[in-house]
Amino acid sequence: MTFNEVYEKAKAIFMKADVSQITEHLAFQFNITGDGEGAFYAEVADGILRVEPFEYYDRDAVFTCTAETLFKIAEGKSDPVMAFTLGKLKVDGSIEKALSIQKLL
Repeated sequence: MTFNEVYEKAKAIFMKADVSQITEHLAFQFNITGDGEGAFYAEVADGILRVEPFEYYDRDAVFTCTAETLFKIAEGKSDPVMAFTLGKLKVDGSIEKALSIQKLL
């Protein structure tokens, strides 16, 4: 899987989220390792979700994992806390805000 394929699949998943009730600013960067390596971000601001294939320096948290781990979490086949505990998901930044990722999945 190429980075573009990973990005497009992740974007399609995130864009299904209803963010209209999220009043806080959330910004997450995803660093994909292994197949499809690259970085993209998801940001919620003013009730609008943006997913772009770039690094985001004013982010709340950075998630680092393989594309496979990201998609398992997004599809509900893996719990993000368990993935973190098992070392399959690394989280840097605000853990409190990082837990808000479930609002987008």
